[in-house]
Amino acid sequence: MKKNVIVAQSGGPTAAINASLAGVINGVVDSEAYDKVFGAVHGIQGVFKRQFINLTQLTEESYSSVEFLQTTPAMYLGSCRYKMPSIEENIEAYKQIFNIFEEMNVGAFFYIGGNDSMDTTAKLSAYAKMIGSDIKIAGVPKTIDNDLVLTDHTPGFGSAAKYIASSLIEIAHDTYIYDLPSVTIVEIMGRDAGWLTAASVLARNKYNRAPQLIYLPEVPFDVDNFINDVKTEIEVSKNVVVAVSEGIRDKDGNYICAGTATNDTFGHAQLSGAGKALEYLVKEKIGVKVRSIELNILQRCAGHISSRTDLDEATKLGEFAVQFTAKGFSGFMTSIKRKSTVPYLYDIEMADVSQIANKAKSVPVEWITPEHNDVTRDVISYIKPLIQGEVSITYRDGLPVYIDIPHLTGMN
Repeated sequence: MKKNVIVAQSGGPTAAINASLAGVINGVVDSEAYDKVFGAVHGIQGVFKRQFINLTQLTEESYSSVEFLQTTPAMYLGSCRYKMPSIEENIEAYKQIFNIFEEMNVGAFFYIGGNDSMDTTAKLSAYAKMIGSDIKIAGVPKTIDNDLVLTDHTPGFGSAAKYIASSLIEIAHDTYIYDLPSVTIVEIMGRDAGWLTAASVLARNKYNRAPQLIYLPEVPFDVDNFINDVKTEIEVSKNVVVAVSEGIRDKDGNYICAGTATNDTFGHAQLSGAGKALEYLVKEKIGVKVRSIELNILQRCAGHISSRTDLDEATKLGEFAVQFTAKGFSGFMTSIKRKSTVPYLYDIEMADVSQIANKAKSVPVEWITPEHNDVTRDVISYIKPLIQGEVSITYRDGLPVYIDIPHLTGMN
């Protein structure tokens, strides 16, 4: 008798995470090892609450439903920010989950998410091994932050990078229209890793140097040096665009922000106002026209400008996860191993999920200029292949059409 599969999504949304979900669905449909695939609504909490959707029906209704899913941003199954306790803290939680797995004849569980999701995946895998369960546990990577280790990059990052670079080009055009000195500060997500802010360098072209200044959280931020950098650039460019990570901090580790940072469920700092703080600083110290822009959640789910490469890779990572579990593997996260950059080639492999959870990949310091105000061409070479290709989106009445989500909106 064939086993069933449960898949869930967790963490922050991206333009590509539903493509990974589509990959899992396709993988199950094409597999001889599995029967149905059920989606847990709102992550691992949906498993506890037995909130499941039969995703196999999407393929039975129309294959176009899965295609819509692939190009729909955010998270079809919803998300959660639930921190799974350790086995020692609450073994009953694990017994409850695996009892539900047994009741539903589950042969494999897939968790699509970032660092905290891989922590849950590692804990479930460890428990399965401890009790001798045959249920396979696998992680499928996603995060716009691109900070997962043991993979060249993560799905979601390429599309977010494409959106950021495109936005910076348009912001640059906006700043050039006036013959007045100005400074535009663009705050970009990135608490500890500056990959997204680094992607702003792709906005530069033969007529545009913006953003002229780029600041990442991997190196200390010096306020005095920043003011001097801006003054120097105003003399050269007149209209200066600055890209800055939300997580920039000084040499003592203090965040540069206008407000007070608070922590989320996982203890991560929730930041606000780095751009605004620098806006006030420029206004006070230099006195030119200045404004700050916070891209915030806009860079996460811009499905209308997602990367074809990003969505294709996300789909394959989901499909390969199913294939690997069908061959008997467990306790892994599918990962991308880059073989070459020009031409861009890669393989999909397995990485030990226990070696991924609670670790973070930063932008290499050698990819940041000694002055700490720009990045090297290594960043361009690394990111450029990931933003290639456009996605065909269906439009109706001039607006993009995405898959219906009545189970999340309550509008049945």
